Amino acid sequence: MAVQTVTGPVALDQLGRTLMHEHLYIAFSGAEYDSGVTFDRPGFVQEAVKRLTQLRVEHGVRTFVDPCPIELGRDAALMKEIAEKSEMNVVCTTGFYFEAMGLPIYWRARTTEEIAELYIREIEKGIGTTGVRAGAIKVATGAPTITPLEMKFLDAASMAQKATGVPIITHTQDGFGAMDQIAAFKGNGVAAHQCLIGHCCGNADPAYQKRVVDGGVYIGFDRIGLHRYMPDETRADNLVTLVRAGHRAQIMMSQDRHCGWFGKFARQVPPEEQAKIDAMKAEGTWPPPYTYLFTDFVPMLRERGLSDAEIFSMLDDNPRRFFAGEALPVG
Repeated sequence: MAVQTVTGPVALDQLGRTLMHEHLYIAFSGAEYDSGVTFDRPGFVQEAVKRLTQLRVEHGVRTFVDPCPIELGRDAALMKEIAEKSEMNVVCTTGFYFEAMGLPIYWRARTTEEIAELYIREIEKGIGTTGVRAGAIKVATGAPTITPLEMKFLDAASMAQKATGVPIITHTQDGFGAMDQIAAFKGNGVAAHQCLIGHCCGNADPAYQKRVVDGGVYIGFDRIGLHRYMPDETRADNLVTLVRAGHRAQIMMSQDRHCGWFGKFARQVPPEEQAKIDAMKAEGTWPPPYTYLFTDFVPMLRERGLSDAEIFSMLDDNPRRFFAGEALPVG
């Protein structure tokens, strides 16, 4: 069995250390109409290659999963170029974002079957004319509940998953929606272990996270370093609690970071936050590096008593099992 990357299929034993939820490039719809926005593609490629190479050389990362929604600037050709030059396995996805910040009007009007057909085509035949095939399905829902429109896209993702066998990677918003996503997937006949419920570290309640893993899915602690949503101390505490409760095999660690962002953010940035960003840009440290998980968060887990074997099994073994479609280990 192989995993589909942007440069072609890769054997499961070649995945190696994997970051399951990162981004190379984000562009919210409408930014292209901002006349003050430019994009230096060669410069961006150079920077992205440098950052991925640093991950590979300094921290042993071999696979980088970029579940960028279709309408958030997903550029399969750009991903392929960066993957080739950095010698990194890059996995891209098919699937859209959530209603409040995505779901193009055209696709809102399509039937569940039509949406699923798009997903299946991008998985089996390729994205547009790029020849790049998606290796997973992206699903996103807002807060506090899943909308009827979002449910149609969950149903389509479920249809595509059952038709192709590739796994599902989700976005949840503001610490809500995990259990509703799990119920929707199970109701559609998708095996729980083929679903990674994302951004569950955005909820500070360990009982919420325990309910998620009890659903038999993988759980995403995949906004590590995004302090705007949750302090990393809370993330580390809750992650270790799950490990000690026997759920290490279900935990995915990642950061949801980006290397390039086209235009301004899709929100108004407070002046103090903008000042910090401007200062980091002047220092050459914006966007923050992908290496943070290893340089800052892993030491936090060690301080809380986890061994390196426990920590790195979540980065090495869990992604391989997830993409293999294997059942979770018992006990």
